[in-house]
Amino acid sequence: MDEVISVLVVDDSALMRNLIGRMISETPGLAVVDKAMNGRFALDKLLRGIDVDVIVLDLEMPEMNGIEFLKERAKNKIEVPVVILSSIARRGAEITMEALSLGASDFIQKPSGSESVDIHIVKDNLVAMLKGYGSAYRKSKGRKVAATAVVATQETALPKVQQPAKSQDFASFPTATQSVPASPPTQRRQPSKIDIIAIGISTGGPDALRHVFSKLDADLKVPILVVQHMPAGFTNEFAKSLDRVCPMEVKEAEDGDAVQAGRILIAQGNFHMEVERQGFNSVVRLSSTPLVSGHRPSADVLFASVAMIYQNHALGVIMTGMGRDGAQHLGTIYREGGITLGQDEESSVVYGMPRVAHELGHVMEQVSLHNMAGRICGIAKSTK
Repeated sequence: MDEVISVLVVDDSALMRNLIGRMISETPGLAVVDKAMNGRFALDKLLRGIDVDVIVLDLEMPEMNGIEFLKERAKNKIEVPVVILSSIARRGAEITMEALSLGASDFIQKPSGSESVDIHIVKDNLVAMLKGYGSAYRKSKGRKVAATAVVATQETALPKVQQPAKSQDFASFPTATQSVPASPPTQRRQPSKIDIIAIGISTGGPDALRHVFSKLDADLKVPILVVQHMPAGFTNEFAKSLDRVCPMEVKEAEDGDAVQAGRILIAQGNFHMEVERQGFNSVVRLSSTPLVSGHRPSADVLFASVAMIYQNHALGVIMTGMGRDGAQHLGTIYREGGITLGQDEESSVVYGMPRVAHELGHVMEQVSLHNMAGRICGIAKSTK
C-alpha cells in the first residue's frame, strides 16, 4: 500500500467527489487518501501534512476556488501536482489556462457541466494523468511506485490509419509490442535544411509544451505546427497562454493560415490540420474528416502531410501521450528523409506515443524534456 499513488479529490459537489473517488479506488495503483469540498479545506489538509501524491481539483468552488487554491499552493511552496477538472464553457477555458499558468499540470474536461454522472467517460485519461503525475512526484521524492501504478500503454496491434493518397503503405510495418526497436525505415534521401517542425503530443502536453516553448531561441525562424490532443473550445486559450511564455508567435490555427518563419500554429480542437503548398508558400488546412488513430486533430494526419510536402526538410517530434497517435506517420517523415525525435521515457508523463514510435524504429533520437528545446533549435539551425 505504501507504493500506491495517493490522491486528494477537491470538489464542492458531493456527487462528483463520490464518482471520482469511486473511479480512483477501483483502479489498481491508485488510492483516495482524502476529499475536500473546497480549496480552503484542501489547503488546510495539505498544511497539516497529509501524505498525497497528486490532487484532482475543481475550479468553481465556494470560499476558496481552484485559482485561489493554486495561488496559495504556490505561496506555501506545495509541490504536489494538480490535475484540473474543467467545465466546457468558454469562461471555463480561460480559467483553465490561468490555472495551468499558476502551476497546475494538466486538465480534464468534464463531460457536461459541473455535475455530471457521465464523468466515467473521461476515466481513462484521468487515471493516466493521476498515475503519470503521481508516479513522477513519488520518484522525485525518492519513493517507490507500485507496478500497478505505472500507466498501461502496451497495445497488441497497430491500428489502421487513414492516409493521404501519396503516403506510403505501412502494412508491412511491425506491431509495437516488441521490447527491442524495429529496424528503422530506409530513407529515400538524406536530411537537408529544416523548413518545418511538426510536433505531436497528448497527455502531459500542456505542461511539456509550456516548458519547451519557453526555452526556444528567439531567433528560431523555422515554423512549428503542433497537434495537442485537446477539446474544442480550449485550444484558442491554450495558444494564447503559450504565446505569453514563448519568444515566437503562438496562435490557434485557422484554415488558410500561412506557414511562416517565427510562427507556431496549434491545431484547433476537433479539426485535423494538414499542410498545402500554394506556389512557393505553404498554408494549413483544417478539416473535420473522421477520427484518425482515435483522435481529431491527429498527429498522424499532420505528420503524413508534412512528410509529403516537405520530405527531407522536416523535423518530426513525438512527445508524451497515451496511445499511439503519430507513431506510424513519424515513420513517413523518417522515410522521406526528415529527422525525427521522441521524448524519452523518464521525462514523459505517459510514455505511450513516443514509446510506440521508438519501438517501430521511427525515432532517430530520444530526448529528455529538459533538453528538447535545445535539441530542436540545434537541429533546425545546423542543417544545411
